[in-house]
Amino acid sequence: MYTLPDKLLKIGELASLFRVTARTIRYYEELGLIEASNRTEGFHRRYPADAIIRLKRIEELKAMGLTLGQIREFFILYSQDPSGEKCRLLLLQNYEDQKKEEETRILEAQRRIAQIEANIIAIKEKKSFFSCPGEECKVCNFNTFCIDSEHNPDKEMR
Repeated sequence: MYTLPDKLLKIGELASLFRVTARTIRYYEELGLIEASNRTEGFHRRYPADAIIRLKRIEELKAMGLTLGQIREFFILYSQDPSGEKCRLLLLQNYEDQKKEEETRILEAQRRIAQIEANIIAIKEKKSFFSCPGEECKVCNFNTFCIDSEHNPDKEMR
């Protein structure tokens, strides 16, 4: 089993472990995601080994698509329930919600595709795109007053 080091880590050491900047570590600290255990006399931050675990969890949760705000909520929830069960259930609910949203987007995209296909068919059926559709048109009554139609009373006057 892997054991965490006993020593306190400098901000640069912690940042290089996760290939992030020291500014990112400070930002995570501002958000309450990690915590420096103490500072040296020169006010340099020192982080306990459990910051490694927290950064690993942040990395994993970000890879799952969670925002830092959502990750912060998980850490707050974890402090209330160290078993992690509430976090697990919340994460499952988050993914169920995301799945429903994606399914809705897929249905909307399928509807748009069907409309595009209908437009393609309609355009292919046109004899002349810029002339009045007349009898070709199945959705309007242009053939009773169409410019190109025999039924156009104005056409007889010309």
